[in-house]
Amino acid sequence: MSNTSPGYAITIRLEGPASSSPTTSITAAVAAAGGYMTALDIVESSHDRVVVDVTCDARDAEHAESITEIISALPEIKVRKVSDRTFLLHLGGKLEVHSKVPLKTRDDLSRAYTPGVARICLAIAADKSDARRLTIKRNTVAVVTDGSAVLGLGNIGPEAALPVMEGKAALFKRFADVDAWPVCLDTQDVDEIVRTVQLIAPVYGGINLEDISAPRCFEVERRLKELLDIPVFHDDQHGTAIVVLAALINGLRLVNKDLSKVKIVLNGAGAAGVAILRLLMLSGASNIIAFDSKGSIYDGRANLDSARQWLAENTNQSKFSGDLTGAMKGADIFIGVSAPNVLSEEAVEAMAKDGIVFALSNPDPEIDPLIARKHARVVATGRSDYPNQINNVLAFPGIFRGLLDAGASKITDEMLVAAAEAIAACVKPEQLNESFIVPSVFDAAVAPAVASAVRKIAEEGLKK
Repeated sequence: MSNTSPGYAITIRLEGPASSSPTTSITAAVAAAGGYMTALDIVESSHDRVVVDVTCDARDAEHAESITEIISALPEIKVRKVSDRTFLLHLGGKLEVHSKVPLKTRDDLSRAYTPGVARICLAIAADKSDARRLTIKRNTVAVVTDGSAVLGLGNIGPEAALPVMEGKAALFKRFADVDAWPVCLDTQDVDEIVRTVQLIAPVYGGINLEDISAPRCFEVERRLKELLDIPVFHDDQHGTAIVVLAALINGLRLVNKDLSKVKIVLNGAGAAGVAILRLLMLSGASNIIAFDSKGSIYDGRANLDSARQWLAENTNQSKFSGDLTGAMKGADIFIGVSAPNVLSEEAVEAMAKDGIVFALSNPDPEIDPLIARKHARVVATGRSDYPNQINNVLAFPGIFRGLLDAGASKITDEMLVAAAEAIAACVKPEQLNESFIVPSVFDAAVAPAVASAVRKIAEEGLKK
């Protein structure tokens, strides 16, 4: 059952003779196939036949097919139907709209719509800021993507990105009661993205940019921040950076090291990598070597884009130009936001005592966490089936809750650091250990704590 996942769960409806007790052979077959059975339900029964629903987790789609084939080969067993539970969950989408007000009588209609609504329109026309008070703008965020860098899937386009954006919106609602809506744009032109978001912004209290590839995402974010009077947040950059910083605050506390004194090696200089280093440097980190797919980044390396040039000028003062394994000698921290299996066991073994490894590539990390744990004291991944999951859901719901509650017009670096500190503080001293440096994503205290920290800074800014 190793590495099976609910993301590849299937339900197989089977029919067999009642006399042979097929449930026993089915259970054995699933186990032999390496599946993890989560339910076995008898849905029909007669004196000679029985119909059974078998639900199990698989490792991937091919493994799910293999499990089905092995069960199909059982004597006297007939497979009626195979249902992919993840596809079933997505049928018709994951979101819907509900009215907050009753519409049962003529009076209800007169207030919610014409003629009463005209008075609300005129009030907003006289003072546009009233839109935050009198419309959905007060609690609504646009989740904007162009589908160019979706999860680990790459440039799959706006339609294929929609299920992810729906999921993001569902997380906003579940963890912070923020109403979010997917906005998947059929363009990857920076000017068109910026102009489109600018045009739809009056409806929303905030913009969450999602899965836009680097380096275009930097330009989109920068220009929208200049143009709009609502907060613009690129979660792939800042959400990841916040949770990484939170985890490092606790990880360093555990190993009794200071962020300003440790050596950090980062692999992956895309949107997340650049944002992580910016936030770590803002918090005091200084000894950093960053790598991209072409090697170490240093001042003087040819053909650097603007983001990597900034890294070259602000990190790797020694201009180290060797390989990743060489850079890892004596390193205290490794952060990977890159590709699977790029970090060797030898490299982790060469780290300083009480090393920290964040292998965040998904779904397959830069190094097998079990191998990394042989040499590093603290290991984190982006996966939910290992300890210390670096999950952005710890950050973005609470951040937008705080921004919306404060009526903020922008998000600042000070807010990002405060959010990270709030997340870290949700792990109490008596809870802190090598396998628990960040709180659970289901910890109900996290989003309110983050929201409170962000709102406090936002309200202080509004008073100035």
